[in-house]
Amino acid sequence: MQNPLSTEKTSDLARRMAALGITEADLLEKFVRGSGAGGQKINKTSSCVFLKHLPTGVCIKCQMDRSREMNRFLARRELCEQLEMIRDGKATAKTQAIEKMRRQKRPRSRRSKQRSVADKRQLSQKKSLRRPPSGD
Repeated sequence: MQNPLSTEKTSDLARRMAALGITEADLLEKFVRGSGAGGQKINKTSSCVFLKHLPTGVCIKCQMDRSREMNRFLARRELCEQLEMIRDGKATAKTQAIEKMRRQKRPRSRRSKQRSVADKRQLSQKKSLRRPPSGD
């Protein structure tokens, strides 16, 4: 089986980790069994990578690929992204998506509901004036 990771990618990741001050000694790495669809194979193999950066406490769990080596690479890349976001003071894309879903699912306020109902009534009255006169 071919190694899907090129030396360019791994060396680029190593440079990125060095720039952020991440060393392999700072990482706690465990291989755990994955979850989700996949049946017997996913229940038997430990290809899911759990990575924890000890100084910051940031945890990453990666199960994107079937290969353990690829998951190790992807977990380290995701860790770099998270630490860069923390350093820059920005929210990660994942956090932003979670917050957006939370806002969408939040129940509407009473005032917002009243405004919506009032707008509907006004539109209904406007439409009723457009009707042709009834033949009484």
